[in-house]
Parts: sequence; C-alpha cells; structure tokens
Amino acid sequence: MLSKNQIKFIKSLSQKKYRDESGCFLAEGNKLVADLLPYFDCELLLFEPSWLATQGNIKVSQLIKADSGEIDKVSLLKNPQQVLAVFKQPQYTLDFALLSEKLSLVLDSIQDPGNLGTIIRIADWFGIENIICSLETADVYNPKTIQATMGALARVKVHYTDLSAFLEQNKTLPVYGTFLNGEDIYTGNLTSEGLIVMGNEGNGISEKIEQFISKRLYIPNYPADQPTSESLNVAVATAITCAEFRRRQVYSC
Repeated sequence: MLSKNQIKFIKSLSQKKYRDESGCFLAEGNKLVADLLPYFDCELLLFEPSWLATQGNIKVSQLIKADSGEIDKVSLLKNPQQVLAVFKQPQYTLDFALLSEKLSLVLDSIQDPGNLGTIIRIADWFGIENIICSLETADVYNPKTIQATMGALARVKVHYTDLSAFLEQNKTLPVYGTFLNGEDIYTGNLTSEGLIVMGNEGNGISEKIEQFISKRLYIPNYPADQPTSESLNVAVATAITCAEFRRRQVYSC
C-alpha cells in the first residue's frame, strides 16, 4: 500500500521543479514501463499482480503491489493501466567525439512536449542516438513527453545545452537546417554525418542559431504551384528530413 508521502512524491513529478529536485521521472503504462525497465534505474514500481506475472526478473528499489484504485489515485492518465514507475534521470556526457561520423538532431526551442516525444521516437526509428536541445526546449521528462516517446527514450540520449556555445565548438560536422527558402531536400547533396537543426513550432530556427547553418534545406510541397498549408508540423518535418537522409545513405551504398 502506498503511504501518503509516496502518493505526494509521485504526484509531484508532474512538475518540472520537483523532477529537477528529485532527479526522477514518471512513466506509466504496461508496455512503456516494461520497455524502460532494462535501461533506467527504477526507484519505485507500483503494479497490479497480473502485470508483474508477465515480466521476468526486474531490478527495483521499491516494489509496491496495488489494485486499480490505488493506481488511479496517483496516475496522470485518463485511462490508467496496471503499472507506473518512478525512474532516475540518466546523466549523459555531451562530447563531439560521440557525434562524429553520425547524424544527430539539434532542437531549437521546441515547445510542445508531444512534439518532443514524437521527435525522440522518430530519432529512434532512424537510428539517431543523440538529440541536442536548447535550454528553452520542453523538458524531456515531462510525463506527456515520456508517454509520446513510446519507449524510444531507452535508446536515444537527450542533452540540454546552450546551443550557440555548442555550435561554436563545431569544427567538422556539416550543420543542416530546414527553411522555407532552402535547397530542395530531394535534389541537394546530403551527408551521412552531421547535425540537423529543427526550429520552434511558430518561429522556426532562431536568428542566433541560423548563423551556424552551413546548408539550408527545404521540403517542397506538391504540386509546387498549388496553394497549400503555410508549413509542416515540426515532428512531421523531422520525420521527412530524417527519412531522406537515411534513404540517401542506404541507396548510395
């Protein structure tokens, strides 16, 4: 049975202040928790016995059996499932040596947690291991972001840093950015390594980051002369961009 302090702690993880103070994050759902357990240290696992029976050996600091009513009390979901877990936030080192000969994503002030979570999932699908976020980007450990990753966070490292200072250190990697006045992504030259910058939902890539872009890319609409939407959702644009980079890499071999 959960104590009052445990209930208070779990609920507090809906707020960034308390996630930062505790160094923890909350994950909910049968598959999501099962996917994350092998990769992150689990501080607390609240479960229904029928869920635990489907799992193998798991390593958890606190294992608490509960019924659906107890899970409902602390869940942030509209439709709670059979398990929720409190994990320790991992600590990663951001080093250009780790980024060489690879594609990485750079996010300039992405605001929506759902967009961020979807981008992490896209990165996982296309084998992108590192995402470098501006300090203004949404919190990766926001519960909405965690849910949207669908477990991809287990394989994608998310870093937060001052993007201008980070990009100033770059000496070798090409830096790509998506713009409405860039070169057609389907005809331009693309490399198998580099940094792909994706901008804010409303304003795109900021001026202070734009100066570091070495190649501007454009995702053309079809047909070109037909009126269309003003722009693409940033997560959709990220998926199209990553897919084209990987297509070139596969079919150029």
